[in-house]
Amino acid sequence: QVQLAESGGGLVQPGGSLRLSCAASGIAFKINDMGWYRQAPGKERELVAGITSDGSTKYADSVKDRFTISRNNIKHTVYLQMSSLKPEDTAVYYCKADTITIRNYSNLEVWGQGTLVTVSS
Repeated sequence: QVQLAESGGGLVQPGGSLRLSCAASGIAFKINDMGWYRQAPGKERELVAGITSDGSTKYADSVKDRFTISRNNIKHTVYLQMSSLKPEDTAVYYCKADTITIRNYSNLEVWGQGTLVTVSS
């Protein structure tokens, strides 16, 4: 099975920038769509940005023009470049991958452990 490891979270001032990385390891028949989700205290987990295997992207309205999702299929890594950060962006950010397993070629959704992003002065 694939495992996901997020990195890059931390404390940043409003207006600052941060880049999150999510590295996939393990084995799978194929990794299809990947994405970043976030969950703020007391709120539902929400989709921040998604990217398909061929590079098509989508974003939540709240982060459009500020965040950019990308992936490097050689490194098996997905990134989230965040700029013009706001206090409202404070949340635990989770990486997700939609995979097809080797064992039985079934769809399997894999989540990372999450990385905390705190935007505060």
